Amino acid sequence: MTLYPALSHVRKTFEQLVKLLPSAEQTKPQILLLAGEVTGFRHDTDRELVFRQESNFYYLTGCNVPSSFLLAAYQPGTSLEQTPSADLFIPEANEDDIMWSVPPPSLAVAAQSHDATRVDHPPTLQETLTTLLTAHPGALVHTLPRNSPLYPELPATYTSFALAQDSVAVTDYYLLTALQNARLTKDAYEIELIRRANAISSRAHEVVMRVLGQAVKNGLRQGAAAADRPLLPGEWLIEKEAEAEAIFVASCRREGAVHQAYLPIVAASTRASTLHYCCNDRDFAWGPVSPHDHRNTASFTTSSSLDKQILPQVLLIDAGCEWSNYASDITRTMPVGNGGKFTLEARAIYSLVLEMQHASFALLKPGLHWDEVQLVCHHTLIRGFQRLGIFRSGAEHTKEAILASGLTAAFFPHGLGHSLGMDVHDVPTVSKPTDPISGNIVIPGEGAKPTVNEAKWGHQSLYRYLRLRRPLEQGMVVTVEPGIYFSPHLLGRAKAHDSSFVDAEVLKRYESVGGVRIEDVVVITEGGYENLTTVRSDVEWLEGVCSGVL
Repeated sequence: MTLYPALSHVRKTFEQLVKLLPSAEQTKPQILLLAGEVTGFRHDTDRELVFRQESNFYYLTGCNVPSSFLLAAYQPGTSLEQTPSADLFIPEANEDDIMWSVPPPSLAVAAQSHDATRVDHPPTLQETLTTLLTAHPGALVHTLPRNSPLYPELPATYTSFALAQDSVAVTDYYLLTALQNARLTKDAYEIELIRRANAISSRAHEVVMRVLGQAVKNGLRQGAAAADRPLLPGEWLIEKEAEAEAIFVASCRREGAVHQAYLPIVAASTRASTLHYCCNDRDFAWGPVSPHDHRNTASFTTSSSLDKQILPQVLLIDAGCEWSNYASDITRTMPVGNGGKFTLEARAIYSLVLEMQHASFALLKPGLHWDEVQLVCHHTLIRGFQRLGIFRSGAEHTKEAILASGLTAAFFPHGLGHSLGMDVHDVPTVSKPTDPISGNIVIPGEGAKPTVNEAKWGHQSLYRYLRLRRPLEQGMVVTVEPGIYFSPHLLGRAKAHDSSFVDAEVLKRYESVGGVRIEDVVVITEGGYENLTTVRSDVEWLEGVCSGVL
């Protein structure tokens, strides 16, 4: 690929920034001053932590060198409007560090590999800032929120120096929102990076499924000499959550992905009802397991356990890697035990979640408000539960009455999806626009109101945990991740078993499923959407792979 388009992102950010300024400030010179991430260390040790560049800094620089800085300038009505300046400052190689760590690139190499106006070392930053402020009197200097643990620390030396200049103002009020508005829609280069991350992660999900399937068909066996040597990758079995996670991460790493975009969620059995279950440390269920029972630690690889049969259950894997700092986010729920086939109850719930996702896909297009897609999922859940008998039907148990009660939030408590980009939960500041006067979320067709029309939109609890509440735009990348969960905590809090809408005896038959989630990443296009996730999710293919037939 060509160079990461950092200068294009700088210009886009400045354009968004100027829109946020008071009219009297919009024609002034605008200057950005940012610090990149530094290499962290475990507390009170010299052991380095894994380095990952701060997302906003990377967006404007394409630079993965720790301890770097950016100084950029823009002014409407001048040559800087179309071609902003962007000076990148990277640390110089330290002779004493080279034997321990890979040194930063030379200035010549960095100039060739980064889309910047100029590349230099940090000691020249203050001199460059002086020149810039002298050439642009009355400039506004913008930084990310200062004195915040959420962003790399910008040395006070630079901001104090800028404030000491005549007619120069320093503000951290506008830049973060401008950056997130710019990052909300992705350009073609960014979409290709997200596509690559999703392709790698899709293959990793399929690898886990195929290892499960080969074991069902006895395609994988513990090596005969396992007592005398470690198991080789071709002999690995998946009988624990940790083993599934290890194979997923190894598959991504083999293809060059350095980071996971978030902690993998690998939840077997009823643990799949915990949305962000990241323990990933339990065996698959081989005997009676109570909801959220973490006591099952028996090993399958001892001679006394070779005759044990894994109980029919689901394995929910929510995991995705990064590629060049751009994320993927994929969830697949697969059958374990039962010869690699879902139980009747698990298949019914899985098919309903898939129906919810397909109903969502059918709506996606620019201009559609995300709340409307969330609502359609709850409508679909109600129809499905009434077909299965979990929800009662009849004149007193209408869809509208169930929606208004908020009961469906006990089974589908989270939002349908979120923006995705360099961060898995991308641009949170602009993902839920609020009215500047009331502070209330803007409801489609109703404006900013403290309450919503429950007859139309259902109970407010259906929207409580949404990470995205705005109209879709072309170029946005979002996840579509409906789910159905039988969480003892949520069902108890909602008193679901006592609800007049629920047939408690039927509900009990489904509670052992635990949870099902299906998640794909899509980009919003001019006429609809494109799905960037390539691993399949239809029941026939999934069971075929997990049973070793395909």
